[in-house]
Amino acid sequence: MPLAEIIAIGTELTTGAKLDTNSQWLSVELQAVGIPVQYHVTVADDMTANVNVLRTAVDRSDIVLISGGLGPTLDDLTRDALAQLIGKQLVLHEPSLAIIRGMFARRNREMPERNVVQAMFPEGAEPIPNRRGTAPGIYLEIVRPGRPACRVAAMPGVPSEMKVMFHDDVLPRIRPPDGAGRVIRSARVNCFGLGESAAEQMLGDVTARGRDPEVGITVHEATITLRIESTAATIAEALEKIAATKKIIFERMGDYAFGEEDEELEDVIVRLLNERAQSLAVAEAATGGLVAHRLTNVPRHECCLRGGLVAPDERTLEPASGANSADDAAVKAAASRLAQSCRERFAADWGLSVGRCSRADDHEGAPDAPTVWLALADSANVRAVELNVAGDPAILKSRVAKSALNLLRLALLR
Repeated sequence: MPLAEIIAIGTELTTGAKLDTNSQWLSVELQAVGIPVQYHVTVADDMTANVNVLRTAVDRSDIVLISGGLGPTLDDLTRDALAQLIGKQLVLHEPSLAIIRGMFARRNREMPERNVVQAMFPEGAEPIPNRRGTAPGIYLEIVRPGRPACRVAAMPGVPSEMKVMFHDDVLPRIRPPDGAGRVIRSARVNCFGLGESAAEQMLGDVTARGRDPEVGITVHEATITLRIESTAATIAEALEKIAATKKIIFERMGDYAFGEEDEELEDVIVRLLNERAQSLAVAEAATGGLVAHRLTNVPRHECCLRGGLVAPDERTLEPASGANSADDAAVKAAASRLAQSCRERFAADWGLSVGRCSRADDHEGAPDAPTVWLALADSANVRAVELNVAGDPAILKSRVAKSALNLLRLALLR
């Protein structure tokens, strides 16, 4: 099976001024046709660095895809680096130059002389047409003694140009023939309400190294994503293995598993509420309206979200709540009353409240870690829970909003 490497060229990427999304996109496309990617490399606009990176890539990978460095300016070094790598001169390709001149003419613009360099290619390389811009791509096969040649394709860094060029001209050159190689398919299961190590313990051998399919764990703002990757001879076989692994994951994770692929907690909430023809109202302090914001990003939210209240302090939302009391029971009761009053105010089936974040110095005897009270009310009952929000303050609002949504999700499931 050929192994691929992706190289993104540009000082704007290595300095962090721009994000390299091309490499991510190319990896997904290669995986879909069964070509595994083993390296991502980002390199600045420096000739020595470019040549060194290319030399290493050609030695260790069978397919090398490059994005960036094909423009007309002095810091666009890809064509020169490739020529230096293979020990060849740059030669002018007249048909490509005619195409570039034609593009400028159609725009009623005079072509700068510097753009001629975009029609120059390492001797022996094949130009790749650019249907969206002025910079043609470059394709060449580099001989490696005792091994198959390394296939190298250089494409523009502009995503819209690169994507068309990849699909139309690069992929046909590198795609494994039908019946050859393997296909790779992937899936994701999303979980909430436990930590990464606890999830791994519950999953047991599912995340063991060398398992087929492989299952990896990532965490983003308290959401745990289980990434399933299956390699097989056919698409059907790969999907069958994924389905079997998903079944095990859902059985072992239970209610912690809430969705698949891009599903977020708010997607599940809106779907469950609409399925039951029920409605929701929210009152938020610590989250600054983030719960309502998440819900309103979901299609058909207007069918179930009746309204909401936002303030920096729940005492503003419910002046008589007693939320300034130092007694935990009083704070809990205040959160409960806020959920109930919000539900009644908007005539909703469910009322969800998020209190303000209390700090250790709010009152004498307060816990060391900051806490937030969440409460959920329906027509018959109200439940309030205390949430410990110690940890990264950068994700505090997101974590609290997700915890509030998860409280409602679990109630709806039961």
